[in-house]
Amino acid sequence: MIRNLLITVLVLLFTGFSSCNKTKEKTASSEVTEIPTVPEVFETDTASIEIKKKPEDFIPKGYVPFDTIKGDFNKDGREDYILIIKGTDKSKVIQHEYRGELDRNRRGIIALLNKNNGYELAAKNYDCFSSENEEGGVYYAPELDFEIKDGKLYINYAHGRYGYWQYTFRYQNSDFELIGYDASSNRGPIVLTEASINFLTRKKIVNHNINENTYDEDEVFEKSESKIKRTKLLKLSEIKDFDELHLSEE
Repeated sequence: MIRNLLITVLVLLFTGFSSCNKTKEKTASSEVTEIPTVPEVFETDTASIEIKKKPEDFIPKGYVPFDTIKGDFNKDGREDYILIIKGTDKSKVIQHEYRGELDRNRRGIIALLNKNNGYELAAKNYDCFSSENEEGGVYYAPELDFEIKDGKLYINYAHGRYGYWQYTFRYQNSDFELIGYDASSNRGPIVLTEASINFLTRKKIVNHNINENTYDEDEVFEKSESKIKRTKLLKLSEIKDFDELHLSEE
């Protein structure tokens, strides 16, 4: 009888120990599977959006405003801002032999969306444009101009009697993407070559004046079309130096 009682006690002890272990295992397993998802995934979108009252509040230290362009580039009916900024590094101010003191600090661009209660950053590139005081070789340096029209941003370089070139950007994918390029190479009033690139269709059109030696307006153009290699749209924020872009060679 004592033997039977001892066996019963041992069975009960073993059963309780096993049950306890299973409970602990279940609890531990529940703790692993029920760890809440890290909420940062849902907070990044709103946390990265910063609204500031004035466009000038976005100008970083070491820069000053250079020009302002207004227009609706996201087609929401509100007037957005393009700020052109310029560096203030004193080491970039030089003394030119013939032109005197020249500020060679580079220029940049800050695009801002109008949110009624303030402004939100759309795109930025602090140093993509050279200064307005660069050398122009036998002629003056190209004049840089900006325009917002029909929801697009146009960056224009006018080079007097030598022609012009223009970049067309559209605000999409949280940046300005280059969708078009147009250029004209001139000799005085005579157009030598006209080029146009549509980066959406990847089509390049070139009109070459085969009567370029004329001294009147008898221009005769020969048209050629081709496909460009570039498939990815270039973003404004990624351009290091507009002077180094050679899109006509795409």
